Amino acid sequence: MFNRSRRNLASWFTLAMGSILIIFAAVVYYLEVIDQLEELDRLLYKKTIVMAANVKSELYKGEQQVDLEHVPLLGSRVQPLPDSQLVYARWYDEKKQLVQFFGVAPHDRLSVPGGFDTIKTADKQIWLRQVTLPVYQDNLLIGYLQVAMPMTSTENALASFRLILAISVPITLSVIALTGWWLGGVAMQPIRHSYEHLQRFTADASHELRSPLSAMISNAQYGLLSRSDDPVAQRQRFQKIFEIAKSMSSLVNNLLFLARYQGRLPNESLQEVDLTGLLKQITDEYGTQPEAQHISLISKLPTSSVDVLGDKLLLHQAVVNLLSNACKYTPCGGQVQLQLHTQSRWAVIQVTDNGIGIPKADLPYIFERFYRVDKKRSRKTGGFGLGLAITQQIIQSHSGEISVKSSVGKGSTFQIILPLAAKRLGMKC
Repeated sequence: MFNRSRRNLASWFTLAMGSILIIFAAVVYYLEVIDQLEELDRLLYKKTIVMAANVKSELYKGEQQVDLEHVPLLGSRVQPLPDSQLVYARWYDEKKQLVQFFGVAPHDRLSVPGGFDTIKTADKQIWLRQVTLPVYQDNLLIGYLQVAMPMTSTENALASFRLILAISVPITLSVIALTGWWLGGVAMQPIRHSYEHLQRFTADASHELRSPLSAMISNAQYGLLSRSDDPVAQRQRFQKIFEIAKSMSSLVNNLLFLARYQGRLPNESLQEVDLTGLLKQITDEYGTQPEAQHISLISKLPTSSVDVLGDKLLLHQAVVNLLSNACKYTPCGGQVQLQLHTQSRWAVIQVTDNGIGIPKADLPYIFERFYRVDKKRSRKTGGFGLGLAITQQIIQSHSGEISVKSSVGKGSTFQIILPLAAKRLGMKC
């Protein structure tokens, strides 16, 4: 689905940018044609003006006919011009009647009004650029001079330019297509993450809810179909259904939490939290819990406040999750220690125990959802394997990090680092 959407985005992007590129190339080529024609026209006009001046000079001296072939090229009274490029030159009188010419034989009468024209030779071999210029002597029209040059150089220049466009446009289109594919992937990335998150949430929920739902249904069916009048047995079944429902409620709440707090927390939900006071409160509260009665819970907290920006309830839950795991997997008489200190621009929270530890092979996976190091022990303690995943997500939503060091039989140390509040950083500076 995502590859198809990415292809569609890339195709539309390539089509849109390709259309713009082709239009741009057409405009550039049109401007190049205009520029080449203007350059040719300037050259042709310059030659025609020089020839017209020679014609007027000859007529002014009283000559009845002017040899156009020799006026611009071989005449002894004007400076020779490199006019080998001229295809023909024609002189018409003021009545547009042909007087003299060299080159291709023309019609006896001038048939064009004047100005520049692009024409093709009679044998249709080459294109010519022709100019017809009226010639005035003392503000009186004395005739028309018509001169033509081949457009071979202009055609060659335009052919080279077309070759450049023919090579560069497909290459640019390829680059645009690759860019569109890359941009499509970038644009689809958040959607892909959201979709994968939704799929993961659905798969996790269905996987974990299937077994308790089946147990509830079987117990309910047995209670409804059984004809036993034993109230104790019925009470036990209803108690089991209640416990399963309570466990499912806890699981659903955890899954909803993971779905809700994806990514960083919005700034409006952040407030200054004193970690010293928060951890002292957690130690006092958790020390009275049944699961902490068999171990020694010690806290080492600074006397001054350590402030971070965050959500107090979420940070409370993250630390309690770590304490809960430490107490569950520490044998009777063991010790769990909660510490807080600062390091540069970070607040560091450590939960250390001397319990059973975590095998080295399991360390890379313990923050994954539903991952259990000891499945039998986790089932016995009622865990779903979501506590550490929730803790990691809480810490990451606060722009922090969580890590673990552990040795089997020696215990584990979980460490949380959170950025200190700007106020505290300012005081330290």
